[in-house]
Amino acid sequence: MKKYIIALFAILSLTASCNVKEFLTEDPVMSQSTELTLSDYNGLNKAIAGAYSPLAGSGWYGAFFVLDAEMRAGNAMIPINTNFQSGRMQTPYTMNYNPDATSGLWGTAYYVISACNNVINAIDTNAEGLVTSSHPASDLNNLKAEALALRAFAHFDLLRLYCHLDGSNGDFGVCVITEPQLPTDMPARATVEESYAQIIKDLTDAESLMADSYQRGSVADPKATFNKLAIQALLARVYCYHKDWGKASEYASKVINSGKFKLWTAEEYPSVWGKEIAGDGGEVIFEVYGKQTNSYDAWWEGPSHMTNPLGYADCAASAQLTELFEDGDVRGTTGVRGDASDPRDDGKVMFCTDQDEVSGGQLWTMKYYGKGDGNATSTPDFNNTIVLRLSEMYLIRAEAGVNGAGSTALADLNAIRANRGASALSSAGKADVALERRLELNFEGHLWFDLNRTGGSISYSDANITRNIPAGDKLWALPIPKAQVDINENLVQNPGY
Repeated sequence: MKKYIIALFAILSLTASCNVKEFLTEDPVMSQSTELTLSDYNGLNKAIAGAYSPLAGSGWYGAFFVLDAEMRAGNAMIPINTNFQSGRMQTPYTMNYNPDATSGLWGTAYYVISACNNVINAIDTNAEGLVTSSHPASDLNNLKAEALALRAFAHFDLLRLYCHLDGSNGDFGVCVITEPQLPTDMPARATVEESYAQIIKDLTDAESLMADSYQRGSVADPKATFNKLAIQALLARVYCYHKDWGKASEYASKVINSGKFKLWTAEEYPSVWGKEIAGDGGEVIFEVYGKQTNSYDAWWEGPSHMTNPLGYADCAASAQLTELFEDGDVRGTTGVRGDASDPRDDGKVMFCTDQDEVSGGQLWTMKYYGKGDGNATSTPDFNNTIVLRLSEMYLIRAEAGVNGAGSTALADLNAIRANRGASALSSAGKADVALERRLELNFEGHLWFDLNRTGGSISYSDANITRNIPAGDKLWALPIPKAQVDINENLVQNPGY
């Protein structure tokens, strides 16, 4: 037991910005215990439940991991009326990154990795002692699979944010950490390929361990925890990034053919984004649950407030995005947002102006219009963040197809377009897939990372800024926070910073 407590606190050597005491003593939405013990099933179960909570933090899916990516890529912008925002998104908008002004995901993600490592280590070293008549070995396998999936998920998001995925500008991956750490440990960065290898191993191990029917119980939102299909969907994404096109197509097909999900229709599409719980039979495979009772929740900096003209209003939609949609495509529909007494939209359009046009007719995404948990004129509303959904599986399979793995690319793209009111395509190439990904997954945090992994570039102007980021530029990998480099003599900063 002492070993695990030491290992838990050792992550402070990696996460200067993360409050371990808060994690141990506060009670986030999915029931973290007040006395974390890894000596029995219940303690392990609560440890994994609590490990999901930091995903809702402001630096991750609670807001900025997604919204900053949209800002960097040009789908989002600072409002044209520059007095109509709080200044919280100036760094991703101006791309003025440095080791003192960068994403704080490094610390948060390694904190989750540490929690997962403690559970995995406890199960591996005391497997027989943990098995009881109430909790057979299969229950422990399911917990270990969740821990492996979360560990892979955290490593993968670190890889996407802090590394050059197209092989340019150095081959620095992430610190691959698979064992509890001591305060004296100074992990070095693996290569990008070594990082991918561990992520894929963790996910395939999780897939083999987890029961087909397993779904974590006693949680507010089952879609906010990993089951086998969520693991397979994440594998499809990882294989796509890794350019293992055959595996990407195989795993995307597993999810598509499971029969557990269906594409939203054009009529459904505008009304699905503010749900308390996604429910069964729709597109959502995995999401991060947003709720005030989670101590990690971003509150005022959450996406429903940051993209609301009655909130902080830092993150508006750009014309670079909204002008891409053809007439009749529900994904590009526009209207007027609700009035001050009811800031939620009626679920009929995807981009809104504010009623009084105090922001100059600027358009705002409605993917985060909130669950109605608060009045956005005075308190934050809350919103889930969808991470994996069925449309992405069709897009992954289409991308695999245009890269030589299968022949369903045109059918897959048109399946999405038919359910969005968009015209059918007559052919499908790499550019068609890339455009469809931008249209379908806008404001879900994909375009920046798609350009990173494919060696893309950015060149555009809006009302406030002109941006040119060539392929291989240092900015495709954000700087690691200076505090992390300072405390770890083996941690090499990204080139150019």
